[in-house]
Amino acid sequence: MTTIYVGNLPFSATEQDVRVLFERHGKVDSVKLINDRETGKPRGFGFVDMPPNEAQSAIQALNGYQMNGRPLRVNEAQERPQRPRPGGGPFRR
Repeated sequence: MTTIYVGNLPFSATEQDVRVLFERHGKVDSVKLINDRETGKPRGFGFVDMPPNEAQSAIQALNGYQMNGRPLRVNEAQERPQRPRPGGGPFRR
């Protein structure tokens, strides 16, 4: 599976809306929209899992696609760099 990052989503978009859009380009394994931890409100981005060939087709077709007046940013998801944990300074015992 290839994980696709989908950014600049309208805040009104649902996982079903995104699934229907991406299913035009192949089999969608999963859709996950990200919400703010504290407010529970949508953050305007999410992730879609698709088979590799279909994912590339969807990325090419949907990057810049207008969804409710917002141009989507669609690309292959990148691993987030690990952030150092606090409290690990040189004087720690």
